[in-house]
Amino acid sequence: MEDFAKSIAFEVKKEIAERYFGFRKVIEDDLNEYQKEVIASALKLETKIGFDLLRIYALLQKNHLIQRFYKFTRLGEVLFFDSYVASSPSIRKRLFADQHIRGFLRKSRFKNMFFDQYNTLHHHVNDYRAGIAALIEEHEVIEEEIKIFYQKNDISGIMLFLRDLDGDATTSGTMSGGIINNSTISMESKMRLHAPESVKKLMPVLHAIPKYSDIKKKLKLLVKEALALQPEFDLKKL
Repeated sequence: MEDFAKSIAFEVKKEIAERYFGFRKVIEDDLNEYQKEVIASALKLETKIGFDLLRIYALLQKNHLIQRFYKFTRLGEVLFFDSYVASSPSIRKRLFADQHIRGFLRKSRFKNMFFDQYNTLHHHVNDYRAGIAALIEEHEVIEEEIKIFYQKNDISGIMLFLRDLDGDATTSGTMSGGIINNSTISMESKMRLHAPESVKKLMPVLHAIPKYSDIKKKLKLLVKEALALQPEFDLKKL
């Protein structure tokens, strides 16, 4: 009879552990995936959008033109801007080293490069925004998963229940009960799952920028003024 009771207790504990750690692992996997996607979005922001903007800054050069660019595009706060990076001849050369230069005349090469960079930026911003939207949704899912997990799994209650199954005589009495409660509370605190930081606090949430065709006239005027201020600049001679 005693062996039968032990066998039943073992099966109950096994089922509780599988349910608890199985559900927990699902959440931990989601947390790990979320963190990886946040890092991927950060890299996308720096290596794609960052370089698109640096090339646009290098073409516009002047701060007042860059400010007008942001006003036209409604992108948000100015990102990755450094006056030295924008004006340094050697950095300029490296920024455009791998870019396809189109056009027979200096002006046409400048215009084509600017508009190509803008279209690339438009694509990258849309892609980035889609990734951020997915991460915001994933964060909400993880928060809900953790909430449900703790609604269904009270670790303090589970620990006390398992000790009762073991029939441990040391768990009886007021003093021992206090010790158990303190130890289970400590364990619960260490093992507690926490929702990650929202991506909205970790990454800039960029506004969508207009398609080139929607602000073509404004961008053309911007390029015309940038060209007038840089009569010697030629992409082909970098």
